[in-house]
Amino acid sequence: MSNKHAVKDHILRTAREAGFDLVRITAPDGLHSQAAHFQEFLNKQRHGDMAWMKEKADRRADPRTLWPEVNSIVLLAMNYGPAHDPLENLKLTDRGNISVYARGKDYHDVVKKKLKQVARDIHRQFQAEVKVFVDTAPVMEKPLAEKAGLGWQGKHTNLVSREYGSWLFLGSIFTTLDLEPDQPEEDHCGSCQKCLDICPTKAFPAPNQLDARRCISYLTIEYKGHIAEEFRTPIGNRIYGCDDCLAVCPWNKYAKKLDEPAYLPRVELAFPALADLVELDDSTFRQVFSGSPIKRIGRDYFIRNVLIAIGNSGNPALLSKVTDKLDDPSPFIQAMAVWAAGQLCDESDWHRLRDIHLTDDLDEDVRREWK
Repeated sequence: MSNKHAVKDHILRTAREAGFDLVRITAPDGLHSQAAHFQEFLNKQRHGDMAWMKEKADRRADPRTLWPEVNSIVLLAMNYGPAHDPLENLKLTDRGNISVYARGKDYHDVVKKKLKQVARDIHRQFQAEVKVFVDTAPVMEKPLAEKAGLGWQGKHTNLVSREYGSWLFLGSIFTTLDLEPDQPEEDHCGSCQKCLDICPTKAFPAPNQLDARRCISYLTIEYKGHIAEEFRTPIGNRIYGCDDCLAVCPWNKYAKKLDEPAYLPRVELAFPALADLVELDDSTFRQVFSGSPIKRIGRDYFIRNVLIAIGNSGNPALLSKVTDKLDDPSPFIQAMAVWAAGQLCDESDWHRLRDIHLTDDLDEDVRREWK
C-alpha cells in the first residue's frame, strides 16, 4: 500500500476504529511563532512552580529535537463532553466540584493505550517507526492540533472544536512516514470573550494569554504550597481543577456527549460530599482515587483544597470536621483548617480555638493564619 492517500485513509480509519473522534495530520515544523509565545509565557514567570515547562522549552519549539527522524505527526482527539453543564455543580456548596476530565478513569492511561494500538498498526502495515505521546512529554499538542485542523486555540488558550466544543483529550503519534498534511483550522472565536470574563481569579491578562499562577486548575492541582488568601473565596467548591472557561464557550452547543465508557463519571466523584472527603486518611485517599488523576496530587494537598471549599460552604455544621484537622500532621491542612474555621465560626469561638491551638511549635505559615 504505497499510495499516500491510501496510507492516510488507512490510518484515519484505524484511529476511528480504536475510538478516536477526530484525527488529522501535520508536519513537524512551522511552530516558531507559537514557541516564541510560549517563551514569553516562561519569561514572565507565568508557569509558576511548573519548572518542568522551562527545563524542556527548547524541545517544545521543534518536534524534531524530541525525535529527529519524525516526518509526520498524527494528532488524535477523544471527546469527553459531559451530559450536564458543569457550572451547575458550583451551586452545590456542600459538595466538591471536580473538573469533568477527572471524574472518570485517568485519560492518560486510556488515550495512551489506544494510541499504542494505532501506532502498532502503522508499524505493522507500513514498516514505519512510531512514537506516541500523551500530555506528559514536551510536545506542543494544542498548537500542533490547531495546525493539523483539529480545532483552534481559543482566547482561553485551550483547543476548541466546531464538532466537540471544548471537551477533547489530545494525543499524538510521531512517525517516519511522509504523509499529506491537513489544513489548519481557522479561529472562530470572533469578538466573544466569555471564557475570559467568567474566570473567578482573573487568570487571563489578555486574550490568548494565561497566568497559571492565578488559575484555579494550577492552584488546586499543580501548586504545592499554601494557597494565597486572595484566591480562596473565588475557588468556591472547586476541589480539583476548574471548567469555567471551557464550560461557558458557545461552541459547546455543538458538543456531543461522550461515548467512551472509561470517561463516564464515577458515582463517588460526580457530587462528592465535602463532609466525607475531608475525613480521608492517606490509605483511604489512595483507595478512593485509584486509577484517577486526582491520586497524583496526594492526600495532603487534596484535603487542603477540600478545606477551602468547606470554608466557602457557609455551613457551620461542617465546623467540627474542620476543627478535627487543626492538629493534622500536615501544615498545609492545618493552615487551611484555620482559615476555614475563621469562615464558619463566630468571633468568640475563633478566639477560643486560637487559645487552644496556637502554640510555639507550629509551622510559620500556620501561625500566620491564626494571627
